[in-house]
Order: sequence, then C-alpha cells, then structure tokens
Amino acid sequence: MTVNSDSLTLSLASISPATLALAGGALLALGLLVIILLLRGASLRREQAEEASFRAGETEARMAELLKIQAEMQGRIAAMTEVFGARQSELNQAISQRLDGMSQRVNSTITEQTKSTHENLQRLQERLAVIDAAQNNIQTLARDVVGLQAILSNKQTRGAFGQSRMETIVADGLPMGAYAFQQTLSNGSRPDCTIRMPNGAPPLVIDAKFPLEAWNAIRDAGSPEAGKIAGQQFRRDLEVHIRDIAEKYLIQGETQETAFLFVPSESIFAEIHENFEALVQKAHRARIVIVSPSLLMLSIQVIQAVLKDQRMRAQAHLIQGEVAILMDDLGRLDERVRKLQGHFAMAQKDIDMVVTSADKLTRRGAKIEALEFEAGGEAKPARDSEAAAKSVESRTGLLKLRVVDEE
Repeated sequence: MTVNSDSLTLSLASISPATLALAGGALLALGLLVIILLLRGASLRREQAEEASFRAGETEARMAELLKIQAEMQGRIAAMTEVFGARQSELNQAISQRLDGMSQRVNSTITEQTKSTHENLQRLQERLAVIDAAQNNIQTLARDVVGLQAILSNKQTRGAFGQSRMETIVADGLPMGAYAFQQTLSNGSRPDCTIRMPNGAPPLVIDAKFPLEAWNAIRDAGSPEAGKIAGQQFRRDLEVHIRDIAEKYLIQGETQETAFLFVPSESIFAEIHENFEALVQKAHRARIVIVSPSLLMLSIQVIQAVLKDQRMRAQAHLIQGEVAILMDDLGRLDERVRKLQGHFAMAQKDIDMVVTSADKLTRRGAKIEALEFEAGGEAKPARDSEAAAKSVESRTGLLKLRVVDEE
C-alpha cells in the first residue's frame, strides 16, 4: 500500500500544472453534465406523471362511454334478438311451406319420371324387338352373302349370275321381240344377248362372261408381290377375253361393229378404269365397250328411245292420213260456221228494220198525243186513232211473225 501511494505521488508530481488544470475543468464539466441530466430526468418524470394522470382521466371517460355504449348495445341486441326470433319463426314457417311444396313437386316429378321411365323401357323393349328382327335379317343376309360367295366361287354359277343380271336389265328396258338370248350366229358362236337395232341395222352383242377368278385373286393377295402377280394374271385373262369377243361376235354385216362386255359390279368397273386404264384403251381399240349395270341400263334406255322413234316414223303415213281427215273436217266446220254467220247477219238486218219501225211508231204516237181536238170533233179523230192503232198493231204483228218465221 505504501508502495502504491508512493508511486501515485510520484506520478502526480510528474504531471504538469496545465494538465492538472485541464483535468479539473473536465471534472467540473462532467459534474455539470450530471446535474443537468438529473434535472432533465426529474422534469421528464414529472411530465410522465402528468401525462399518466391525464391518460387515466381519458381512460376513465372512455370506460364510462364504453359502459354507456355497452348498455345501448345490450338494448339493441335484445331488440334484435326479438326481431330475429320473429323472423326466424317466419323463416321456419316459410321453409316448412317451401319444403312441403318441394316435397309435393318432388313426389310428382318422381311419379312422372317413373312413368316416363316405364314408357322409355317399353319403347326400348320394342326397339330391342326391332333390333332382334333386324339382327335376324342380318344373319339371313349373311347366309345369303355366303351363298353368293359360293356362287361366285364357281365359274359356271358365276357366269349364270352375271348373265341373269344382264338379262334382267335388258328384259326390263326393252319390249319383247327387241332382244334375244343365246342366239346362234353364222360362225356357230352363241353370245349371251343380241339386241335388234331399228331400220334393219345389225344387232348389238352383249357378253356377260367376266373373268372373276383373277380379280378375286387380286383381292385375296396378302402381299404386294402376290397382288402384282394376280394383277398381271387378271390383265392377261381380260385381254384374252376381249380378243375372243372381237373374234367371235364382231362379224361384218351380221353384227354391230361394237360389242358390250358386261361387268356385274360397279366397284369392279371403277377399279378396272382406275387401275387398268391400258386394258380399257385396248378394249376400245378392239371396239369392245366395258359396261357396268348402270351404263348398260342407260344404253338400253337410249336404244329404247331409238326404237320408239323408229316406230313413230313407221307410222308417219297413218298420222298424215289422220291429219288429212282432220283438215277435211275443219273445212266443213268452216263452211257451216260461215253459213251460220250469214243467217245471223240476216236476222240482225230484220231486227234493225223492226227497231226503225218501232221508232217511227213512237214518234207518231208522240205527235198524236200532242194534238188538241175541238169538242165537236172528238168522235171522228178517235175513230181515226183507233183505226191507226189497229193498223199499227197489225203491222207490228206481221213484222214479229215474219222475224219468228225467218228465225
């Protein structure tokens, strides 16, 4: 402790007086600052106390106001509770009424829906019955298609099928005697159909033997190579058939220069024209026309129109004779009409004369009425007037009698 005091004394002794003066000023300033801070803290506490007392007053006023508002709110809540209770009872009553009406509507709707469902089920059963009948028809049709496929798989039956279809079209479109089936030509060949042309022209030949085996091979081909081979075979078969028709049925002076090759299917006809155009052109050069059922029907209708025109020309002399007789009847009618016109002219002339005489008599009667007679001389003029009247009446009667006789 002595050592420390000694060291402190030495250190103070070593400090200069100016430094000590500065340290004392600093201590004095620090003391003043502490005093100022204490004074400000006291004033701040006093202001806080005043503010706290003011806030307490405001809080008490607000609490009183809140109590008053709470009392008012309780009164309003009680009134609203009563109103809400009344409204709730009304709402409950309205809801119950609505629910009753809705229940009735739902019940009626359910009843109608049930009735409609029964009706729909009944109609559905009827339609199912119709569908069953249609299914039976489809099954029957499928069996018929299978039978048709069996027919087309056989060459002879297939030829008979195509020929019967061609014969049906020809027989429906032309009258009896205008065509013939399986007629023998001069070279011994027998075409499927020959149609007689008007004006002594050679008949038209129709062939119905279409090579369907190669076509079915094209349809049944499972690969492009097999389809190509089948197409080449079909092209060769059809070329051979076209050549046979041209050699057998195109006879100079005996048949037409063109023959028909009948294809019994529109789809096959379209496929030939789309994929085998060279065959079609070759058939045209050989004067063979490939026809489908619709084209054959159109050609038959054209031939029917030509035959009808030929028959009308054959009956032209009969028509001319009837026209001559009609002209004679018209001449006699004209003569009789002219005579009747003369009679009417004479009757009109007599009527004009009668009208002129009546006008004269009317004027003379007017003059007689205008005369003034003396008292002594009334009898004689009266007798004269009666005589004149009798003469006029007799003349008028004669005129009427003459007109009636002339009529």
